[in-house]
Amino acid sequence: MPELPEVETTRRGLRAYCEGVAIADVLVRDHRLRWPVRADLPAILRGQPVRRLERRAKYLLFCLDHGTLLVHLGMSGSLRVLLEPQPAARHDHIDIALANGAVLRYNDPRRFGSFQWFASGESCPALSRLGPEPLSDAFDGARLHRLSRKRRVAVKPFIMDGATVVGVGNIYASEALYLAGIRPDRAAGRVSLARYGQLAEHIKQVLTSAIEQGGTTLRDFVGGDGKPGYFAQQLFVYGRGGEPCKRCGTPLRDKVIGQRASVYCIACQR
Repeated sequence: MPELPEVETTRRGLRAYCEGVAIADVLVRDHRLRWPVRADLPAILRGQPVRRLERRAKYLLFCLDHGTLLVHLGMSGSLRVLLEPQPAARHDHIDIALANGAVLRYNDPRRFGSFQWFASGESCPALSRLGPEPLSDAFDGARLHRLSRKRRVAVKPFIMDGATVVGVGNIYASEALYLAGIRPDRAAGRVSLARYGQLAEHIKQVLTSAIEQGGTTLRDFVGGDGKPGYFAQQLFVYGRGGEPCKRCGTPLRDKVIGQRASVYCIACQR
């Protein structure tokens, strides 16, 4: 599914076309997303300028004069810019037509994404429970160490918990743990402060690198400009079970941890 780098890549690709531009119209072809798209959404959005396009965790926030359109891409969704008319494909569920002629087209084969409207003053429960952004100063090894004390949960699902830190999905958790030399199944409470400091830095490093390269192309993902990401070419462990470790040559092991497929090196991670 699109993770934080993919969503940030999408935001950067869209903002040049939509910030400061009014929404001319909205076409909803299929209301049946993860949560049904409200019938009056086109009427609410029509005529409102997009003041800012922000990201919080894996959510895109279209900040308008009278509220915020909160968009989640779900498991397989993408939001692309169209500069020329194109016939709608089977899974093109929503078009946001802008006053400058561009169209933001939402495609989602599984329909696990969402378009939710929150008027000014309304709180969004999905955002209120989130931890800090991983690339912010609020996130560091000391936070991970403090929150992990006496925790028996494995360190991988611990850092994937949005209350711990947002946006560290399966791909980037696997890669950061490998670079930090920490086994993904080690109990979170048994990782030292020093090693959490290294892990936090590698999380920042992996996410920053992925954003710079446009995200990781897995199945359906493309950025807001329609181009795929290229970070997959640099993956050390994710999706490479049974292949040799790029550092030591030891065959990488597969294991299900926290109901997610995990790959690690028994020689390089402990």
